[in-house]
Order: sequence, then structure tokens, then C-alpha cells
Amino acid sequence: MPLVPDGFVVPPPLTTDQFRLEPLGPQHNEVDHAAWTTSIEHIRATPGFADTDWPGEAMTLAENEADLRRHALDFEERTGFTYVVLDASTGNYVGCVYFYPSRSPEFDVDVCSWVRHELAHLDRPLHDAVRRWLRDSWPWHAPDYAER
Repeated sequence: MPLVPDGFVVPPPLTTDQFRLEPLGPQHNEVDHAAWTTSIEHIRATPGFADTDWPGEAMTLAENEADLRRHALDFEERTGFTYVVLDASTGNYVGCVYFYPSRSPEFDVDVCSWVRHELAHLDRPLHDAVRRWLRDSWPWHAPDYAER
């Protein structure tokens, strides 16, 4: 079931002075794998990830690529939207943002984001930027996005 209404035009990826988002896909495999496998404990401690089973044990590059293909298919089918977060000036991999159906009837979308452990200082600015993007560009009125 699509996460957004029929006819809704998915907004252009978020771009700020600090961040540039783009849809996550298999082209990000190596850098994505390196980012999250070196930040597992940090991601698990990030608000919004306590009740999830990700990240679990490290996947192989092939398993990670399959996961990225699933995210890309979700995006294409409009059942979920996952974005890689890149540094706006360098293009370096910062983290990810996920929009998926809510697991709770009181919310209309679950939103999670994480940044690499060495970029923990960017967690709040990313959260604030995504919160504004949700408010200004997406159709949801009750996102579940853990506060920072």
C-alpha cells in the first residue's frame, strides 16, 4: 500500500547548507556499508532505533546491496522512502533518513534518522531540517519522529 496519496508528487530531495539528501540505492553500497557497520552502537543509541532490530549483526556487502535494492524498490512503489544524507559541501556520507508506514495508529508515518558516530554533532541539525521538510513538503500530519 502506498505511503503517500495517489497523485502526490514526491518532493525534491532536501538540500540545506549542511546536507544534501538523495534516494538511497545500490550505488551507495560500499559507503553505506562502511558507515553503518562502524556506527552500530551509536545508531542503536539514537532516538527512534531502540524498538527496532536494526542495525543487527553486520551484513556482507552483497546482503547490504540487496537491502539497498529493497529500499529503492520501496521508493519506486511509494511504500517507503529512504534517503542517504550527504555533506552538502563535500558529498561525504553522513547517514540516512527513513519514512515508512507507522506501526502505531496514532501516527501516519514512522521517521528515523541516524548519522555516523564521528558525526554525532550533526544529529540534531539533521533532525531539525527533516522536521521542517516533513512539515513543509510531505502530506503527513502526525509523523512519529523521536525528539532529539
